[in-house]
Amino acid sequence: MPKWSKEIAIGFFPVMFVFLAFIGVDVLPILIAAIIVGGLLFFAKNKGGIAVGSGRTPKRKKTAPSKLTFEEIGGQDNAKQELREALDFLIRHEEIKKFGIRPLKGILLTGPPGTGKTLMAKAAAHYTNSVFVGASGSEFVEMYVGVGAGRIRNLFKDARARAAKENKQSAIIFIDEIDVIGGKREGGQQREYDQTLNQLLTEMDGIFTTDTPRILVIAATNRKEMLDSALLRPGRFDRHIQVDLPDKKGRTHILRLHAANKPLSEDVDLEKIAEEAYGFSGAQLESVMNEAAIYTMRENEGRIQQRHLSMAIDKVMMGERSDRESNFEEKKRVAIHELGHAIIAELVRPGSVKQVALSPRGKALGYVRHNPQQEQYLYTKSFLEEQIMITLGGAAAEEIYYGGRSTGSSNDFEQSLHIVETMMKSGLTSLGIINMNMVTTEELMRENNLILEDLMNRTKHLLEQNHAIFDNSLDILMREEILSGEQFRCQFRENALLPA
Repeated sequence: MPKWSKEIAIGFFPVMFVFLAFIGVDVLPILIAAIIVGGLLFFAKNKGGIAVGSGRTPKRKKTAPSKLTFEEIGGQDNAKQELREALDFLIRHEEIKKFGIRPLKGILLTGPPGTGKTLMAKAAAHYTNSVFVGASGSEFVEMYVGVGAGRIRNLFKDARARAAKENKQSAIIFIDEIDVIGGKREGGQQREYDQTLNQLLTEMDGIFTTDTPRILVIAATNRKEMLDSALLRPGRFDRHIQVDLPDKKGRTHILRLHAANKPLSEDVDLEKIAEEAYGFSGAQLESVMNEAAIYTMRENEGRIQQRHLSMAIDKVMMGERSDRESNFEEKKRVAIHELGHAIIAELVRPGSVKQVALSPRGKALGYVRHNPQQEQYLYTKSFLEEQIMITLGGAAAEEIYYGGRSTGSSNDFEQSLHIVETMMKSGLTSLGIINMNMVTTEELMRENNLILEDLMNRTKHLLEQNHAIFDNSLDILMREEILSGEQFRCQFRENALLPA
């Protein structure tokens, strides 16, 4: 419609109403109707809503192209290298034709939450100079039939249209949490999720790698085992790239990246912090740097100190300090419980305890801070049994001193049961090499109880042998509320149990 049509309408309708009134026509009902219709049209245009069950997709906000590069993503060297190799098929399109190589249609990024899967997808778009169109699996889920499938179609259509508009040779479609729509299909009546998955499979089959713009689908999940086999086969998601938790080198790199815009003290040792942050994801490490800066600002200091970073690790791991105050008896029980963990840890792994504290954090009324662990990916039966004994130490100490347990051991028992399950799956129990689905629940429970009862008895025996250390450490902990690892080991040396 020409731009001047609005001006004509604005001038015509008032003149028409004046003319009708002049010749004696009652214009009031017409005027009221016109106002109502105009108001409804204005509301419908500006609300941006969609008719219920219509299957139309809300307009996706156009975001500026991502400028994130692989160099700005800490750690994950192997995953980044594997992803780059896969992306080269998209960039060197003419070259791979000579070898008859079929370009990839899909890449699946799998791994724990917070490891940088979304960041890697954005960096992939920058690396290939592609349009980036992102969506979450939950965006396609609605109770109305056909809505999810329609949105999948529009997602691919939008990617092609944007690539053509921006004169790009390729487009990357990123679907986060793909397990929401890509779960294994069950027999019987089709669900809305199944229709959405079917549409995604159809769209991926319809990707012709010789066409321009070329489309590459990147998806992310932390539950790969739940995905449908049709989605995982070659020709759809051709490459599966594991994005694991970073090792010490990767954690140090991530900390340095996030420390770039923060005032660090000269004596801060980020490698030591990376050791203490064993098992942290990239997102948790970013939070450590952020929380350390908050502690520094809270104390009105100009630079982040090493202690601020250590405090931040505690905060991210266990939560903020609580203002809850326990009565004397509850405080003593907590101290006995934590010392049970600490004594067993020091006996089976000398030098492992860094601090025992009674200060409440998160839901915990006390905690044991362990020294940095070495990077380890394989575990022996004896190592796992020692780990179970450490987790049972708190409950064992309560039984020795009070004759019973408290609810404070519930999380310890969950950890113990998980470790026992790992041992069973790995063939490290008397059941031998088994398929967990082929063993009855009664057999599993019997073996579980035998393992835990034996380790609980061994744990109690060790604690009873070291009751002098227990009593002396309890006095210090109740008085000072914090027992350092060195103070703790002094108790052992005085009893000639550990070398000086």
